[in-house]
Amino acid sequence: MKKSILTSFIFLSFLTSTAQLSPAITSWLQNTTETGSYYMQGNSTPLSNNTLVNCQQVEYSEDFVYITATGIPSYPTGPFLDGNPSIAINQSVIFKYPLNPQANNGTPISTNGGNIGAFVNGVALFDYRDGTGWDSVNNRLCGGPGNPPCPGGPMAMTDWSRDAIPAEMDGFDCSKGHPAMGNYHHHQNPSAFKLDLNVVSTICNLYDADGLYAIDASQHSPLIGFAYDGFPIYGAYGFQNTDGSGGVTRIQSSYELRNITLRTEWADGTNVDNGPPVSATYPLGYFREDYEYISQTDPFYLDEHNGRFCITPEYPNGTYAYFATVDVDWNSAYPYAVGPTFYGIPQNRVVNTINEATTIYDPTLGLTEVEFQNININIFPNPASDLIAIQLGTLVTEDVKIELYDIAGKLINSSRINKGSTISYFDVQTVYEGTYLIKISSKEYSVTRKILVKRD
Repeated sequence: MKKSILTSFIFLSFLTSTAQLSPAITSWLQNTTETGSYYMQGNSTPLSNNTLVNCQQVEYSEDFVYITATGIPSYPTGPFLDGNPSIAINQSVIFKYPLNPQANNGTPISTNGGNIGAFVNGVALFDYRDGTGWDSVNNRLCGGPGNPPCPGGPMAMTDWSRDAIPAEMDGFDCSKGHPAMGNYHHHQNPSAFKLDLNVVSTICNLYDADGLYAIDASQHSPLIGFAYDGFPIYGAYGFQNTDGSGGVTRIQSSYELRNITLRTEWADGTNVDNGPPVSATYPLGYFREDYEYISQTDPFYLDEHNGRFCITPEYPNGTYAYFATVDVDWNSAYPYAVGPTFYGIPQNRVVNTINEATTIYDPTLGLTEVEFQNININIFPNPASDLIAIQLGTLVTEDVKIELYDIAGKLINSSRINKGSTISYFDVQTVYEGTYLIKISSKEYSVTRKILVKRD
């Protein structure tokens, strides 16, 4: 009997220790001081929204983690040039995620409109859809802003669901997000358009912003969020092999565009109401049903849910994980993050109250020396004449101080990159030509880079 009690105590202690170290607890970006900003069309100076960014508190029990968040990122939001009148507003949410998510061994559950996950800064993740479908009776788009209702009512499903990424491109801000009635969200990889290898939107030229993280092809992408089934979501790159070997590579979607000109059936052969023929107005990829899943043998391809079971830096023993997929040019690749079905069992993760005893997680630990040294620091242009940009190619999990010194060691200016953003600037129009030093510092570590200021 004594042995049984002791064994139970050791087991419970192990569970508690594991929970305390779970990435589902430690990965959220917490903030209680910094407020966010946004751009209004026609004004290139960001305005304060007086709302705290990221997550304000993380607490956990034996089975769940609770995250209090505003849904506002630390990078500027907006403007939304498609006529969207909304701006990002405080969502005041509490997310409740399981610490031990379960695989769904039955029929896969489809993703849905609205929130299907949350990024580590508390911002919502939506799936591929934008709420618009095709009315085959009247041969027109239906549902969504500016369109007549779909036959059967506003919640009716159509056989052809419009993909938000191509259809709403004009309405995304530089960080690839936009609001739905104030609920700012991403459908796709939350890295700024201007950082893609092939830039498909010029919004960043007008209203500069950044994003949650910057893609770095040389490193395993960070854990950037959790789906509503409780499984983690990573950025675009991971280990080539599921056992953590093979180096880092782009993790790829197994969905491909179908070879069709007419939309008369789905990829599985199901005869459905006709959609519009493929055209310049409705190009291939405009609807979700334009894609088909092609099973691949290479381990860096994902399954039908856009995930795989693999080893990651945060899960050395392995976990099922989704990836925010991009193509070779780093442009978003369907199904973008999670979907079109969940691997696990999803729930609405937003709760009004916490009805159990919890422990508050205090994120006192800063970046380790290895993590700091592995940050890809990009300072541009060099030489510079009027503006210097400092971009960190990672998910910034700790506020980083940026300082500009002259060659004699005199401090000229200082700034910082807040956790959950990636970029900062120095205006050098009023400094003399010459060599300057930029110092990048975390709580415990620092690195210095040289830059030349030169007038044309």
